[in-house]
Amino acid sequence: MSGTSNVEISSGIGLRTELSLRALGFARDRQLCIQQTDGDVPGVIFCQDGSVRHGNFHPSSYPRIVGNPQWARRLNKVHTSFKRSRARADWNWRELDCAHSSDALLMNVFCHPRTLSSDRLRGLLGIESTAQPDFGFKPRTPLVNGRHECTEIDMKVGQILVEAKLTETDFQSARIGLISRYRDLETVFDISELPQQNGKSCSYQLIRGVLAAYAIGCFFYVFCDARRPDLIESWYRILRAVRPFDLRYRLKLLTWQELSAALPDDLQSFLDCKYGIHSG
Repeated sequence: MSGTSNVEISSGIGLRTELSLRALGFARDRQLCIQQTDGDVPGVIFCQDGSVRHGNFHPSSYPRIVGNPQWARRLNKVHTSFKRSRARADWNWRELDCAHSSDALLMNVFCHPRTLSSDRLRGLLGIESTAQPDFGFKPRTPLVNGRHECTEIDMKVGQILVEAKLTETDFQSARIGLISRYRDLETVFDISELPQQNGKSCSYQLIRGVLAAYAIGCFFYVFCDARRPDLIESWYRILRAVRPFDLRYRLKLLTWQELSAALPDDLQSFLDCKYGIHSG
């Protein structure tokens, strides 16, 4: 895949194609059990191979995931395309089995036993040595009606909320009415600067994450691939609409490539081979 240009993979579809090809080679070289979905860009689905081995996970990360009940529950997350993209009639595959899964990538990184012991990584993120990842965290962002939203954020580690992306098309859109439910919307954002298309608000997940960080006094970071300039531009469009200066300071985008440079060597090699993510 070294000959693939950034122009060719600068979208979710292009990156999915590269990751599918990488996954096929990765599985072949290691004799891993996989299936492929149908579709224009077939997904590669890895299966569990023994109690402590799964082809979609680093061999040091997966045993820690299955050994932690809260983390292990994440493995049962249903893939939204399961019913319309069957890999095999009797295979009940899950989202984190897919080579394209950003959740699996996030857990590969933060469930590795030496990731959070890295001084360089903790300095990059600004977290303490005692920080532990909480996947599927619910910040309970306040609404206008006095209630709280129950939507999940991909991860909370220390005082950082994380939205992780890989091949997803965008940060989702939502009806204007859905956005206007949030109590702090006009305090946090210059509404006129929020991007809209076809009568909907763009980058709903980013808006939601920024509002959650404001409400609970946390930082909000987006992790995405450097090969996705479209997602990076979406982030900066939302950032430009944020009013409070002190909140802007707590908002940050990091690429997986930047994170990779601060990770253990064996994990860096895994990310390079399986995802094409490397720090150089």
